Amino acid sequence: MSLLPQIEQSLQALAIDSSAGIAPLAKSIERYLALIEKWNRVHNLTAIRDPRDMLVQHIMDSLAVVPHICGPRIVDAGTGAGLPGIPIALARPDWQITLVESNQKKAVFLQQVKIELALHNVEIRAQRIEDVRLTGTVGTIITRAFSELGKFVALTRNLTAENDADRRWVAMKANCADSELQQIVDPFYLEEIIPLTVPGLDAARQLVIIKQRI
Repeated sequence: MSLLPQIEQSLQALAIDSSAGIAPLAKSIERYLALIEKWNRVHNLTAIRDPRDMLVQHIMDSLAVVPHICGPRIVDAGTGAGLPGIPIALARPDWQITLVESNQKKAVFLQQVKIELALHNVEIRAQRIEDVRLTGTVGTIITRAFSELGKFVALTRNLTAENDADRRWVAMKANCADSELQQIVDPFYLEEIIPLTVPGLDAARQLVIIKQRI
């Protein structure tokens, strides 16, 4: 059974304003879910097996961040199966998304997704995040279930130039504890915590947004 009606309904509930258009975006998401399901049988990309659950807990969860992040260049640290980077790339083809994943099997999967979905705005780095060096301006460094805040910032602070004043670190969290927030220390500071509502998901979600004093 096609997931397209459920995908389109979820996109409308999330009010995604995609330049790709709702119908093409929904078709691309359906193909992406099919690829995850296929590769998951061998490579264990995610513990979630049902594509309908993947849609809510992975895809919609990822897309919920789009209105709150800044392009045109995004780095997804420890992307795993491409989350949240692939859904963001599908929704915003005008943004350039760099996916960083040190696990070689997952990186091969990401390359396959890039080819099959013709994602010309995606770059894949099969490296440890602390070894990645980029030139130019990065709007957002984002992570989903990668690490605690202190480690996330420490491992990614050298991705781009120190004087990149507009750069933000965005951590997707279920419910960030005060003890973890206290890991954010000078010259970094907590800019904002944004609560998120994900259609079909009865669980707390929030974005922790961090900036650096220049």
